Amino acid sequence: MEVKVKNYGLAEKLNEDDKEMAFVNYEISGLDLDSINFLKEKLEGEIKVEGSDLFIKIFYDEDMSPFHSEESKLKIEDFIAREEIEMKFFISSFLEDKE
Repeated sequence: MEVKVKNYGLAEKLNEDDKEMAFVNYEISGLDLDSINFLKEKLEGEIKVEGSDLFIKIFYDEDMSPFHSEESKLKIEDFIAREEIEMKFFISSFLEDKE
């Protein structure tokens, strides 16, 4: 399995009363169809399947976003790599429950 951060940032507010939310888009590849279907049922967020790739958009309170700190802006490649590792571990833990 391979996990890539494809995009991240602040989500558009639908109206003034909405709380500002951050998002991260992940692309997960290298999964079999059974695993993809299992994850579609178990994971939260916006989930889309294109071919054999799973795309997940997860929303965070802005303060909880993996990329909200000033340090992340200075070392963004390190923070992206860390986030990909953490998401791979997270997805793997769900797939362990499948078996």
